[in-house]
Amino acid sequence: MDHTRTLADQTPSRAELENILSQGHRASLENCDLSGLNLSDLDLSGWQFTGCKLARTAFNGARLDEVRFANCRAAGASFVGANLQEATIEGGDFSNTSFRAATLNATRILNCKMTGSDFTDAKTLGFSIEGVLLVLAVLPRMSFRKMTLKEVDFTDADLRSCDFREAVFEECSLRDAHLPECRFEGADLRGADLGGVRLTDARLFKGAVISKHQAADLLGQLGLTVL
Repeated sequence: MDHTRTLADQTPSRAELENILSQGHRASLENCDLSGLNLSDLDLSGWQFTGCKLARTAFNGARLDEVRFANCRAAGASFVGANLQEATIEGGDFSNTSFRAATLNATRILNCKMTGSDFTDAKTLGFSIEGVLLVLAVLPRMSFRKMTLKEVDFTDADLRSCDFREAVFEECSLRDAHLPECRFEGADLRGADLGGVRLTDARLFKGAVISKHQAADLLGQLGLTVL
């Protein structure tokens, strides 16, 4: 039996959503306005949010397993300590959103804007990203090992101590990214924009594959020309 309730074009309160939960239902919210709502610590597993306004909405400590966010406007939202295991975030704007200490295991993040978002201490085992704008994002110590990264923009991002070993970059940008103590052994960087990377940082790419053009750009800082 399908126990999913559909709410469309509404501005529900926390109490209304708690009432749905108390009846044992899940919900599919379409074009609803939840801006600024405090939904912390609720169990919203399996819910769907489509085209919703979630600006500054708090999901701190919430259970969001297998939740789907599609084309939502969630700038400034907070998912601190939330469990988003096997969730899908597709499309929309999650700029300046906090995922600090969130569980993102097997989470899929696709074709969305996450400028300035904070992933400090997030758990990301088996997660995947594609077509994501992570300009100025904070992602320290995150592991991208053996991942294929497609159309991911890390421009100016804080990537300190990230693990990119054996990762493949396709149409990505690392321009002016903060890269101290990153690991790139076995990575294929030919599909990454390395603009702004200083020769002093090039040692980080030891064991990685770069193109002749990328090598020429780095050696050009020494006044050398690759013919």
